[in-house]
Amino acid sequence: MAQPNDFGFGEEAALLKDSARKFFADNLPVDALHRLVADNPDPERAPSLAWREDLWRQMVELGWSMLAVPESAGGLGMPLVAVAGLVEELGRAAFPCPLLGTLSATYVLAACGESGQGALEDICGGLSAALALTGADGSWHPGDTPLSASQGRLSGTACYVQDAGKADRILALAHAEGGLALYWVDASAEGVSIEADAIVDLTRDQARVTFNDVPATPVGDNGLAALNAALPAIWTLLAADMAGAAEWQLQTTVEYVSTRKQFDRPLGFFQAVKHPLVDVMVQIDETRSLVYNAACAFDHEPQKAAQYAHMAKSRASDLAAYASSRSVQYHGGIGFTWECFVHLYFKRQKHSQMLFGDGPWHRAQLANILLPSAA
Repeated sequence: MAQPNDFGFGEEAALLKDSARKFFADNLPVDALHRLVADNPDPERAPSLAWREDLWRQMVELGWSMLAVPESAGGLGMPLVAVAGLVEELGRAAFPCPLLGTLSATYVLAACGESGQGALEDICGGLSAALALTGADGSWHPGDTPLSASQGRLSGTACYVQDAGKADRILALAHAEGGLALYWVDASAEGVSIEADAIVDLTRDQARVTFNDVPATPVGDNGLAALNAALPAIWTLLAADMAGAAEWQLQTTVEYVSTRKQFDRPLGFFQAVKHPLVDVMVQIDETRSLVYNAACAFDHEPQKAAQYAHMAKSRASDLAAYASSRSVQYHGGIGFTWECFVHLYFKRQKHSQMLFGDGPWHRAQLANILLPSAA
């Protein structure tokens, strides 16, 4: 099936994106974000959980947490291109909340068919979610999950669980008797231990989650198939977040170099400054095109979804590194200070760059698809 015009990004998706931008700008502008998450510059500070739960509740009431839930489960069933537009604004605002994890879990649960219905209804009821997939070695291969399950009880320790401290439920991938299986777990259940990691990203939290013989609800007959079906959406949304964050980095840096003067001229006058910023702009446009192409493929050409999502996440990871370095460098001495807002985005981007695989990892997976014999 051919892709529709404009990737299927219609009026409803545009309205959602615009309303999200206004919501984030009105409720948590960057100065308020800095006060919220960067109140303590001590490098030895303990990990903290800094977020506005009241604003998350408002997002739930707006229906954003159930955008990807199929209508059959009580959700809005919006296409991925619309959800990607919202997540792009989430990245632009560097907004701390469990939305990305909840949406990611939604796509996995939706791929589980009828067995994921109950968990999807939980999300429609306002519960947030996080994915527990990875062991201490950081492998993104599903078969490397450190969790195991037997007779509806889950055990083991998952690492690098994103926004675990904000999640009401955890969707865990575990080894079971019939192969890899997915389990829906109450994050507050007895036997669940969440130990926060100290990470550079101040807009997210990350944790090691230990399950000690915890009651868990199985979802899906084939956890590996459901996860593989959902991963292109997860990669695409993360790439959209990075594209939005890079847009903020570009606009903020352009504004700075347009007003800061050196040798009686704005910094932006000099080619050594303006040419790399044009490169950032071009890379943002490339990334955004690949993001919406991947989202459209997920909606209309599922056989191409993984290929295009690898391309989007690869490009976005490289963009995140480049835009971050340019934004700090072109803010000069102030760019390295705690008081300058750019460090919030630098750290979020560097975290996102590696999350679910960096650029070289995704290009290697793309080679396996396009050149299987050579790879």
